[in-house]
Amino acid sequence: MAKLEMKTPLVEMDGDEMTRIIWKMIKDELLLPFIDLKTEYYDLGLVHRNETNDQVTKDASEATKKYKVAVKCATITPNAARVKEYDLKEMYKSPNGTIRAILDGTVFRAPIQVKGIDPVVKNWKKPITIARHAYGDVYKASEMKIPGAGKVELVYTAEDGSQESVLVHEFKGPGIVQGMHNLTDSIESFARSCFTFALDTKQDLWFASKDTISKKYDHTFKDIFQEIFDAEFKTKFEEAGITYFYTLIDDAVARVMKSEGGFIWACKNYDGDVMSDMLSSAFGSLAMMTSVLVSPHGYYEYEAAHGTVQRHYYKYLKGEETSTNPVATIFAWTGALRKRGEMDETPAICDFADKLEKATLDTIESGQMTGDLKLITTLPNAVKLNTEDFIKAIRKTLEASL
Repeated sequence: MAKLEMKTPLVEMDGDEMTRIIWKMIKDELLLPFIDLKTEYYDLGLVHRNETNDQVTKDASEATKKYKVAVKCATITPNAARVKEYDLKEMYKSPNGTIRAILDGTVFRAPIQVKGIDPVVKNWKKPITIARHAYGDVYKASEMKIPGAGKVELVYTAEDGSQESVLVHEFKGPGIVQGMHNLTDSIESFARSCFTFALDTKQDLWFASKDTISKKYDHTFKDIFQEIFDAEFKTKFEEAGITYFYTLIDDAVARVMKSEGGFIWACKNYDGDVMSDMLSSAFGSLAMMTSVLVSPHGYYEYEAAHGTVQRHYYKYLKGEETSTNPVATIFAWTGALRKRGEMDETPAICDFADKLEKATLDTIESGQMTGDLKLITTLPNAVKLNTEDFIKAIRKTLEASL
């Protein structure tokens, strides 16, 4: 069959370790034989980030603004051990954090459901999507160890030199202190991204924080969401037959556990980090979780929700067989291809993305799967395949559907 034509390139961001190996396998087996794949390639592997002083991450982000759709492999955020292992010039920041800040995006994460992998919470019948604000809070916090008795104040100095202050704590002995911030513009972008995504996917939207305790910080989030909803989205939600409501984060957790799913749960940065991992584990596996960064400016960046699978990579380097789950990375590619097809009005590309996703799930439901899924599946006679054989099995299923 002739390869499908793409009109506009995707921005392709390569990554690290085992997911980098899987990235190439997916392209070689599941994409290049069927699509005349057009990408603008950026190597976000840690070695190349170090060589470019992380300029490549910024360049990839700017390219995403140009082409509007990107697909990203998992990347290493270095700690002290990684600095030594890779002989880095410095301890570079998270590439995802850099990309999110430049694109002004909100991260939406949703589990990939498949027959035979049942959620731990038995009443969850539909996926629950986490919308995570991707700026500020503890990730941009300033911290200090307090050595002994003394006073800590929060001081704001205006451009004209005038000051306002508030007492944080009068210390009687040693302790710790932390200062967090956020930006009105960023919170507004977060709210608009959530409302727009809810309309696009026809799902109800929840937002949860702790405004009863945090009467200025969290309450500002709550107020901005409500103001933007009332002014810009209320009528659209009514026409679409979907709802928005606010609740406290602890109430949201209780409601989520008793729900059937099928909605978007918007969370502040740290809450979203924790709750997306909880949901992915409860739905089956972190390797079965999609992640898309959505900017209110119309940019989309797709990736897997998991890391670089370091342990498997070291086994791979020794020549040992690995059974790493590639499903979330496959769905990153299909998500990006589908969005590219929608923007370019090339339905054949969208159709291919749908068929590749179905082939992936059909392969698992036929009993062929990676080791992580075999441990938790309820399917009888499941067979554990190594990574390469699993991807080849998906290709066989895909070719039959094409």
